[in-house]
Amino acid sequence: KFAMVAPDVQIDDGKGTILISSEEGETEANNHRKLSDFGIRNGTRLQADDFLQDYTLLINVLHSEDLEKDVEFEVVGDAPERIGPKPSEPTSKNISNGSDDGAQPSTSTGNQQ
Repeated sequence: KFAMVAPDVQIDDGKGTILISSEEGETEANNHRKLSDFGIRNGTRLQADDFLQDYTLLINVLHSEDLEKDVEFEVVGDAPERIGPKPSEPTSKNISNGSDDGAQPSTSTGNQQ
């Protein structure tokens, strides 16, 4: 649903509990467990990172009794349709000394020793 290639998912609680790892076999033992086994409840936040795409997603878990029959979960919010390079931003043509790295001349007036 989120177009992630190799996600790492952890509970966003500062403890670093990893639920899903992109490293093969690292979290296979978690596959049969329920979210509640990890203390995940209504209001818990998860952080999903896909380092291959430089893509991070914060997920808010919300409990609902209003799901359709045989539906276990629903994704609500803005999910990207396609992941790809971000559109180019206009760049400034302010080139100094043959460099376009954005470096500016020093404006320091203090005594240097």
